[in-house]
Amino acid sequence: MTRKVTKAVFPVAGLGTRFLPATKSIPKEIMTLVDRPLIQYAIDEARAAGITEFIFVTSRGKSALEDYFDSAPELEAALQAKGKDDLFADLTATNMESGAIAYIRQNKPQGLGHAVWCARRLVGNEPFAVILTDDVIAADTPCLKQMVDAYQDTGGVMVAAMEVPPSETSAYGVLDVGGEDGALLSVRGMVEKPAPGTAPSNLAVIGRYILTPQIMDNLGKTERGAGGEIQLTDAIALEIAEGRPVHGLCFDGERFDCGSKAGFLQATVAFGLARPELHDDLRNYLHDVVAQQKAAQ
Repeated sequence: MTRKVTKAVFPVAGLGTRFLPATKSIPKEIMTLVDRPLIQYAIDEARAAGITEFIFVTSRGKSALEDYFDSAPELEAALQAKGKDDLFADLTATNMESGAIAYIRQNKPQGLGHAVWCARRLVGNEPFAVILTDDVIAADTPCLKQMVDAYQDTGGVMVAAMEVPPSETSAYGVLDVGGEDGALLSVRGMVEKPAPGTAPSNLAVIGRYILTPQIMDNLGKTERGAGGEIQLTDAIALEIAEGRPVHGLCFDGERFDCGSKAGFLQATVAFGLARPELHDDLRNYLHDVVAQQKAAQ
C-alpha cells in the first residue's frame, strides 16, 4: 500500500537577487501577488493536497517568513473591534498551529538538492513533497493534489512536467520519456539544464515533486552537477538507474515563473483578473494601455 504524503519541504533559502533591491530587506517569498505572498499560495496548495507538516529550509534574513505564519494578536483584536470580519478571517487563515512548521537552516547555497537534503532528519522514513515557491500554478485542482492522487497508483518518485519551447530546455531539468498513459509519463531518464540541441524532449520538470526517503540517501552521495551545485535531478536520475519507478505528471493548470520579473508581472495580472472585485477595473486599464500603444505606433 502506498504511504500517504503528509510532509512537504519548502526550499526558501535563496537570496532572491533578481528582485533586488526589494529583497535586500524582504524575503522574495513574502512578495505579494495581489494581496497574498508567494509562500501563501504554496502553503494553500500543500494544504489542499493533504499536507499537515511543513518544513522550511531557510537562511539568514528570513525571519519575516516565520513572523508571517505567527498570530498577530493586536491586529486581530483591532479588526474584530471594528467589525471587519472578512479581513479577520483572511488574516487568521494565515496562522499555523504550533508545531506544524519546522525551520531548518541551509548555511551555504549549494543547490536545490542540498537544500532538500538539509531536511532529511525531519522527513525521516516517509515519502514527502517538495514545493518551489517561484513556480505558482493556477489550476482548478491544485497541482500537488493532482500529483498526490496520481501517486496513489504509482508510488515511487513523481515530478510535475510541462512542455516548454525547445529553445528554453537548457534552463530546466528535462525528461526522457519511456511511455505515456494520458497525463502520466513513465520516465527513463532526466537531464539537468541540457546543452542547446541535446535535450531528450521538451518536457521540463516544474517545481513540484513527490519523493521517497531513498532520495535523501541519493543526495548524500550525489556529486556536484550543473552549475557546480548538488542537483535534485541527479538524485532522481539515480532512482531510475537503480530500477525504481519515476513518473512525470503533465498537470492541468497554468504555471507562472515568479522567479523572474516578467513572470511575476504576468502572474500579478492573471491573478488580479481572476478576482471578481478587481477584474473590471484591471481589464479596462489593460485595454486602455494596449489601445494607447497601438495608437502610438
